[in-house]
Amino acid sequence: MESYPAAPRGHGGPEPPVVAVRPEILASWQRSHLLGIDQEGAVLPVESDLNPDSRLLRAAAPVLDRLRERFSGLPVTVTLADSRAHIVDRRGDPAGLDLMDAASLVPGANVDERFMGTSSVSMVLSTRAPFVVVGQEHFLHNLKELTCMAAPVRDPVGGAVQGAVNLSVPMALGDPGMALVLQEATERIGERLLELSTARERELMRSFRRAGRTGGRLQLDIASGELLRPGGPAPPRLSPQERMVLLERAIELISFNGEAYAEVPLAGGRLALLRRRELRHGEAGGAAVEVGFTDPRGTRTPGPVTATAPDGRQVPLLNLAGLAAGAAGRVPPDTGAAAGPAATERAAAGPRPHTAGRDPAGPRGEESGAPGPRTGEPDGTWPGADQPGVDTDAAEPPDAWLLMVGEPGVGRLAAEARGRLSLLTEAGTRLGTTLDMRCTAEELARIAVPGFADLVVVDLVESALAGEEPPLGRPCPGTALRRVAVWAGEENAGEPAGGVGEPVDYPAGTPQARCLETERPVTDSVLTAVLAGDRAQRVHPVAPLGEGAHHYLGAPLSARGCVLGLAGFYRRGGARPYEEDDLTLAGELAARAAISVDNARHYRREHQSSLTLQRSLLPRALPRVSAVDLASRYLPADARTGVGGDWFDAIPLSGMRVALVVGDVPGNGLQAAATMGRLRTAVRTLAGQDLLPEEVLTHLDDLVGTALDDPADGPAGDEDQDPAIGATLLYAVYDPVTCRCTAALAGHPPPALLAPDGRARLVDLPVGPPLGLGGIQPYESATVDVPAESLLALYTDGLLKENRGYGDTDARIADLLTALNGAGPVLEDACDRVTRTLVPGGPHDDVALLLARVHALPEDRVASWEFPSDPSVVARARALTSAQLAAWGMSELEATTGLVVSELVTNAVRYGGQGPVWLRLLRGDSLICEVSDRSNTSPRIRRAATTEEGGRGLFLVAQFTKNWGARYMRQGKTVWAEQVPRAEQPVPEVDEQALLDMFEDRG
Repeated sequence: MESYPAAPRGHGGPEPPVVAVRPEILASWQRSHLLGIDQEGAVLPVESDLNPDSRLLRAAAPVLDRLRERFSGLPVTVTLADSRAHIVDRRGDPAGLDLMDAASLVPGANVDERFMGTSSVSMVLSTRAPFVVVGQEHFLHNLKELTCMAAPVRDPVGGAVQGAVNLSVPMALGDPGMALVLQEATERIGERLLELSTARERELMRSFRRAGRTGGRLQLDIASGELLRPGGPAPPRLSPQERMVLLERAIELISFNGEAYAEVPLAGGRLALLRRRELRHGEAGGAAVEVGFTDPRGTRTPGPVTATAPDGRQVPLLNLAGLAAGAAGRVPPDTGAAAGPAATERAAAGPRPHTAGRDPAGPRGEESGAPGPRTGEPDGTWPGADQPGVDTDAAEPPDAWLLMVGEPGVGRLAAEARGRLSLLTEAGTRLGTTLDMRCTAEELARIAVPGFADLVVVDLVESALAGEEPPLGRPCPGTALRRVAVWAGEENAGEPAGGVGEPVDYPAGTPQARCLETERPVTDSVLTAVLAGDRAQRVHPVAPLGEGAHHYLGAPLSARGCVLGLAGFYRRGGARPYEEDDLTLAGELAARAAISVDNARHYRREHQSSLTLQRSLLPRALPRVSAVDLASRYLPADARTGVGGDWFDAIPLSGMRVALVVGDVPGNGLQAAATMGRLRTAVRTLAGQDLLPEEVLTHLDDLVGTALDDPADGPAGDEDQDPAIGATLLYAVYDPVTCRCTAALAGHPPPALLAPDGRARLVDLPVGPPLGLGGIQPYESATVDVPAESLLALYTDGLLKENRGYGDTDARIADLLTALNGAGPVLEDACDRVTRTLVPGGPHDDVALLLARVHALPEDRVASWEFPSDPSVVARARALTSAQLAAWGMSELEATTGLVVSELVTNAVRYGGQGPVWLRLLRGDSLICEVSDRSNTSPRIRRAATTEEGGRGLFLVAQFTKNWGARYMRQGKTVWAEQVPRAEQPVPEVDEQALLDMFEDRG
């Protein structure tokens, strides 16, 4: 005897407090109002021909009796409804039954929400989960004094909801313990359903045995694949794949009534012949599947007789000669059943091993294949076994073996279980093939249709789509979602997309909101007739679903503690509701998809970070300088990531010169981009010091060659080396005054030069080793003449590679020169022409390309003088400067330029050593004053004391110019200062006292 929890306490306790209406109840009310149900007295359709001896009633009757006895003396009514919401049984105290009669809740009445409105049974059958409706939550007024709690009755084989048990009690007597009692009762009904199934299985097996013939028992050991014939030669073995195929075909034959025969090709030219034979015992109807074999020559072993099938084929009429040892199912301990209906679902996962040669019928002779039926039992015969002209006794020895026995419904469960397993296998191979969240959502939808659902929608959290980190735990109410995928099969591919790309909103109480709140799969029914208005259209895709009643299953996309979205699975019509196994499968599919979506989200975030880093490291825009016109292209090898180590730069230098740089860091990805940024920063720093090209490369080589770790830590391994080792670099400086270019290479391809006459060639330069390997030889630079309007092309070696290799380098260089020869005056078009010619299908390695059309500074914009190293030349230099500024129309700079010339020439005469002093003025967008001497001493600003007469010259130069600096030549140096003309602006007066106060010695 089962034990139930203690009885509810109290008969007149306080009424439960009034609470706000739950969102799911409110949603049900709204649907009920839209359906037009009368709250004062609903009209319920009544089914008059219910089966009084159904399996559900027989399983539930004793449990309901005990449940009613448990609450004897209390005004409690117990109601049993089937899976279609029809009341099939009820019991309770007379007052409660009278109340049910008044509400038309009679046997056969349909209590679905479509007719009755909100009730506990309708909510259970809709959500497939236990539910309680309290007092005012009922839709019908005459039920508002009751608390109704209902729980589903599930078939243990497959988990299908067979019905629901409802417990009704006055609100004042309602107690949570009743729900526990009800839950235990429904579980016991499920156990009794299994017991009844086992009894049916036993009867089917007895029918099969009674229909058998006497003879030697042959046994098919499906675990080992051996056909055992005592005293005779052993037939060929079956491979595991062949055994699995036989089981699958047997399941299909049992599950679907359309086929009676099947042929399965085996290895070695053999053929397995399967035949389905009908079985019936009382209300139990099923089938048995036998198997026989042919040899490679197409002849059968002695025994089977052929018959003509309805389609005209000659098929074998197999003899009933023996049993298969536990083909795929549960064998009751008191029978020798080959395959039980409750366990054929496990056939998809493979058979269980059994001992070869064991007698599967057991010791009892009446079930060991004795001829004829037993006295007092129904006659079990094979349909067609006594066909005219067919001799079923002709086979000796027999060659047919029982493969499986089962009921069609249970066989269908096995087939569905195999389909679910196949679906998961397919999901494992098809989900997450791309690192794109929308593509992953579409993959999930396409996998589920049509095998699992007729329509699938996938919504993702907006923050996840943006690559952001969603909060841990359940999403907050009102979390923004966006629909990213809708799929209803290939036949509906041309239909409207169902709101793809639009935001979605799930109000409280909807199944989607419950799914997100509980983070578990939920089911519900969908009636499109009550989905009116834009808001409802956003809850369910009404147009793709069509009219009628449908079933919905929602599964959250949860990964690593975060809810990333929601997958909705729909089945059109009411014939196939989602059951427990479906919830498990949907949860597994959603979990796998969520992992792929989360991986894609992480990839998107890292990708955005990488792109942001690279964009910050590459020049955002090339500088506008008068010396050259510039255009560039950067083509990453991986267009998706867009991150690599190739780079370019253009750096304005003093004297209107410009440095052109192109570099290539080994490898790709984020590390290569970071290394590239470090090198680019170092190059710009060294360029700012106006060093010669070979000196820039030497300093970079020293920087890269330095070990990352402290030398005291021991020798660095390959993994500890600077990732910039092996990087290549081209550093060139173009001077528009002399129209000459000085360049040095560190293992880099030389630049190409297109002269104004239209002939392109490579510039001959000495090549040094890549960075980090400079100890091999020193770096050298070379200076070449570059006529004005020439085109310089600087590039990385990715432009010359074919299929990740260099291929014919000479041919690739010839293609490059040909592309430059055909370049027009527009540099952007020239870049496109070069890339189309060299990398038409996209690069196999990162490519950086920098084109520079050089210009010459006109002679009338340059003025230069040479002076002896004598203090008397300072006044003359100032006078010549004043006259030149007047000629250029820049008299507003006369005062400040005179001060700059005086200070710089004085310093050159005083500290420049023996030799002449040169003064040069360059006029462009700014005015540049340069003074050169033969000394290599470095000028610097120093802090002069109040008692010192000198030491303030460079400070004054810095105060009255935009910029100043010094660059070094192979012999001597040049100190320069730059000023920007400011038209119609008064020249600021010099406050000498303020300047002196700044340098006052306060010590």
